[in-house]
Amino acid sequence: MFKGVFTAIVTPFTGGKIDEKALRKLIEFQIENGVEGIVACGSTGESATLSFEEHIDVIRIASEAAYGKIKVIAGTGSNNTAEAVHLVREAEKFKIDGHLQIAPYYNRPTQEGLFLHFKTVAENCSAPVILYNVPSRTAVNILPETVLRLSETGKIAGIKEASGSLEQVSAILRKAPEKFCVLSGDDALTLPIIAIGGHGVISTVSNIAPKDMAIMTDYALKGDLKQARKLNFKLFPLIRAMFIETNPIPVKKALNIMGFIENEIRLPLAEASGANIDKIKSALKEYGILQ
Repeated sequence: MFKGVFTAIVTPFTGGKIDEKALRKLIEFQIENGVEGIVACGSTGESATLSFEEHIDVIRIASEAAYGKIKVIAGTGSNNTAEAVHLVREAEKFKIDGHLQIAPYYNRPTQEGLFLHFKTVAENCSAPVILYNVPSRTAVNILPETVLRLSETGKIAGIKEASGSLEQVSAILRKAPEKFCVLSGDDALTLPIIAIGGHGVISTVSNIAPKDMAIMTDYALKGDLKQARKLNFKLFPLIRAMFIETNPIPVKKALNIMGFIENEIRLPLAEASGANIDKIKSALKEYGILQ
C-alpha cells in the first residue's frame, strides 16, 4: 500500500532544458526530510509541457536519485490510451514503484470509457497503478462506482482524489478493498481525508515543507489528531499561498526564492504577478522558511 506523503516534485528548468542537477538536489531534500516518496511528471511537474523524451528523462533521473531510498511513482498518464501504454512501458525500463494515471483530459470519456482506459493501461504494466481524479483540470470526474469497479480488477492499487469532495472520498473508502489506498490530491484536505480513512497525500506544499507535512501526516495516520491539527493549522497559510495562482507557479517561485531552482516556468504558464510574489514571500517568512 502507498501510505504517507508523496511529493509531487516540480521539474526545474535552466535555459529551457531540464535542470538535472537541481532536480537531484530537490529529491535529496525530500529524502532527508522523511517523505515516503515522490511523484515525477505529475501536474506539479509540468508534465503537460514536457516532450516525450523529457518526460522519460525526468523519470530516469527520479529513479536514479530516489529508488531504494524512498518510493518513486511515475506520472505516465495521457488522454490517449495508446500513448499512456507506451509511457508506462518506457517508464518501466527504470526502477519505479508505481504509475500515476490521470483521467483522460479534453476527450471527456464516459464512465465506461474511463474504466476501459485504466483497465487497458494497468494490463500493460507491471508496477501498480494509482488513478488520478482531478475534475477541475480534466473536465471529467471518475465516479466512486467506477473507482470501485476498477479496484475489483486487482490491477489498480489506489487513487489520488482531488475532486474536493469528502462525500466522494467517503463513498470510495466505504466499499473499497482493504489494501486499496486513497491519497488526498489537495494539501488542505489531507487531514480530513485521513480522518475518514484515507492513507496520505500526493502533496505540492511538501516541495518546500516536507518535514512538517510528513510529521503531520504521520500523526494523523496514527490517530493523534490533536498533534496533527497543530501542524495542519501551521501549514495552512503556506498551503493557501501555494495555490494563489495555478499550480505549480507559486511553488516554483517559492523554490526559486529558497535558492533551489532557477526562475523558469514553461508557457502557457507565466511568472507569478508581483503582488502574488509578495504574498508568497510573506507566507515563507511567516512560516520561518525565510528570515
